[in-house]
Amino acid sequence: MRRTIVLVALAVTSMVALAFLIPLGLMIKEMARDQAMSDAERQAVALAPVLATTTDHALIRKAIASTHAGQAGWLAVYLPDGGVVGETRVGAGDVHLAMAEVRTSTIELPGGSAFVQPIALDGGRTALAEVFVPAEEQTRGVLRSWLVLGAVGLILVAGSLLVADRLAARVVRAAIRLADASSALGAGDLSVRVHPSGPSELAEAGQAFNTMADRVRQLLAAEREMAADLSHRLRTPLTALRLNAEALGDDQAAEQTRLAVDRLEREVDLVITSARRAGPGEEAECDAAALLRQRLEFWSALAEDQQRSWSLRGADGEVYVPVPSAELAASVDAVVGNVFRHTPEQTEFVVSLQRNEGVVGVIVEDAGPGVAELSGAVQRGRSSAGSTGLGLDIARRVAESTGGRLAVDRSSLGGARVCMWLWQRPAGPRSIRRRDRRRRTREAFWLA
Repeated sequence: MRRTIVLVALAVTSMVALAFLIPLGLMIKEMARDQAMSDAERQAVALAPVLATTTDHALIRKAIASTHAGQAGWLAVYLPDGGVVGETRVGAGDVHLAMAEVRTSTIELPGGSAFVQPIALDGGRTALAEVFVPAEEQTRGVLRSWLVLGAVGLILVAGSLLVADRLAARVVRAAIRLADASSALGAGDLSVRVHPSGPSELAEAGQAFNTMADRVRQLLAAEREMAADLSHRLRTPLTALRLNAEALGDDQAAEQTRLAVDRLEREVDLVITSARRAGPGEEAECDAAALLRQRLEFWSALAEDQQRSWSLRGADGEVYVPVPSAELAASVDAVVGNVFRHTPEQTEFVVSLQRNEGVVGVIVEDAGPGVAELSGAVQRGRSSAGSTGLGLDIARRVAESTGGRLAVDRSSLGGARVCMWLWQRPAGPRSIRRRDRRRRTREAFWLA
């Protein structure tokens, strides 16, 4: 596009320049010829006073020599008595015609033109002055003027090309930015936006692109939320189904039922994790306190059915952690789901949110039998309770994604205590003393 605009500007400017320069060049050439003929006429007329007073050849020759044309041998005088002074170039017929009609004329000759000026003398006599004007004199300065005009034309064309290139670059840059943003959006980057610029049409296209990108992001987020919510609704009946499967006994049918429930639970977890994962350009942080309140409200229905007493502590206000809300929700559901899955009904559990400078702890405690193998509880695929062991692995990966860790030990209620320690991202530079105090605080939390 940029090249096309420049070529169009070149063609238009060149045609306009030629439309002015060609007539101007011809006019300059004509003006130069008229100037040369005017000089010849002036020199011819300058002999009239001399011819009016004398016809002496010597005096007339001296008068001719005082002119520029005479010095160059281009001036001749025809006297009334038939005498000629100077070098003549015009034919006798043209001379007699000019003297008979007593009028000035220009006669074209090889190598130039001759200007013939009749001069009336006393007694009805007529003399004739002939001035030869070479072709070089008629075009003196024309070439230099044409070169100047050509240079001016080239400068004008170059200037117009420069302006056209700048304008085209502005248009092309806006189009390229819009194309790059469209490619990035097509590749999955939902955060890409363009700054509307360029001509009004491209600026409107950029604004329309931004509106479209916002709408696409909203639609995808709503679709993921819907899929995740539908999957979350399956957790309550799925947990109840697992509890019923655990009570079936140890025969082969019961074991196959439990395996089917395990596979179904893994698929539901996979759907939730995939649907709630933050997409490119989405916010990678969430309010942990608000999320805990939301998820515990969800689990409260099943807790009421199983007559479990529960409480949520420290989840007031806002506590932001550098984890997408989908991933933190999946990890909380996994840990709380383990309480319902591995502890008897009517078992109490407590969920706490602890916070200090730079560290946030999500702690789930229960009054159940606890974890038999604390050292291997957080290893992927290992479980002392006969489950898949993937729930705690989900929580571990979420904690480690922030630089924190997952810890499993004995709770004060007598059962298991699962702690997810999440490191908050610092808001800005801190002093050395402040960083040391944060490090000591983290170590204290880890040792708690």
